[in-house]
Amino acid sequence: GRLNADNARFLLLAVLIVLYMLCGAAVFSAIELPTEREAKERWEERLENFTRRHNLSRAELRHFLREYEEASVAGIRVDDIRPRWDFTGAFYFVGTVVSTIGFGMTTPATIGGKIFLIFYGLIGCAGTILFFNLFLERLITVIAYVMKSCHERQLRRKGALPHNGRRGSGTSEVDSLAGWKPSVYYVMLILCVASLIISCCASAMYTPIEGWSYFDSLYFCFVAFSTIGFGDLVSSQNIRYESQGLYRFGNFVFILMGVCCIYSLFNVISIVIKQSINWILKKFACKCCHRCQRRLFRSRRNVVMPGNVRSRRNISIETDAVNESDTDGRRLSGEMISMKDFLASNKVSLAIMQKQLSETANGYPRQMSSNSKQNGFSGGVGALAIMNNRLAETSVDR
Repeated sequence: GRLNADNARFLLLAVLIVLYMLCGAAVFSAIELPTEREAKERWEERLENFTRRHNLSRAELRHFLREYEEASVAGIRVDDIRPRWDFTGAFYFVGTVVSTIGFGMTTPATIGGKIFLIFYGLIGCAGTILFFNLFLERLITVIAYVMKSCHERQLRRKGALPHNGRRGSGTSEVDSLAGWKPSVYYVMLILCVASLIISCCASAMYTPIEGWSYFDSLYFCFVAFSTIGFGDLVSSQNIRYESQGLYRFGNFVFILMGVCCIYSLFNVISIVIKQSINWILKKFACKCCHRCQRRLFRSRRNVVMPGNVRSRRNISIETDAVNESDTDGRRLSGEMISMKDFLASNKVSLAIMQKQLSETANGYPRQMSSNSKQNGFSGGVGALAIMNNRLAETSVDR
């Protein structure tokens, strides 16, 4: 039943994720490994030249560099940077914690700070995820309302809807409008455009102020907005900026808006992935159903149904093209029912069986309308459920 379909969907998703990770690992290894090897060779050469020029032992130099690495972890850099743990630096740090970005440029070094971070992050991350879900709910409400207004305007132009907005004409377009809701693909397109606009505007700010290239700025935007947070590029780390207060405020606003939009976009993409998995399982189940039905027909095609005795010349080949011999299909009466009569007499049983197979393939009983089936906003938990419920609410007449 539904449990088996959910398990199949879960296993298929797990397999696809593992394959996706394997392919990604192969691509990144092929791209980045040669550069890493070249950098290591250049570093070994520089280290050897430095020890020879200054008459230092290799062990002493490595010990000094190891101490510098420890200082770097504590926030000490060769270039001047702002203090990590003043109030503004600490506020930037807690922002990366509760948003789950976690750049790693600033980390607590004391035991007390690490213990406090565990409890602080537990509550802060949960509250921020709740905020993102509520933001997603309101964003979907606005998008659905705007798209529905555009849809109503198109119907008015076609004359299918009165200009006063009343829906009592009884036309098919008006009836379908009552259950209308936006397609998941349109919502995904709108969120993609919004995320791209925010990223481009933020990159235009980061490029001159941080001194990054525009491509590096776009790369930072995606890493930060998606909460991946590698930490190789981090904004607002220099000790001085022109219009420093305005820049830090703009940095905060862009990161907040970008994280909200990318979070919403990820949830919409996850719905599309769920649709694709359901489509794969449905295709696989349909093939299994056809094979099972063929085996069922072959095993029961020689059954004699009482009250429907026909001569052999009435055998139907609508569902089976296999010709039978003179000895096949004859019981003690010497007569055989046609496949057509067999299907007619078992029509109810076959319909029930097909319905059960269809529900097993889809993982839920088919009680959706055609619009909801096309939109793909059915089911889901967490943020997915919020999107589904909000879209369903916005489809009701206001």
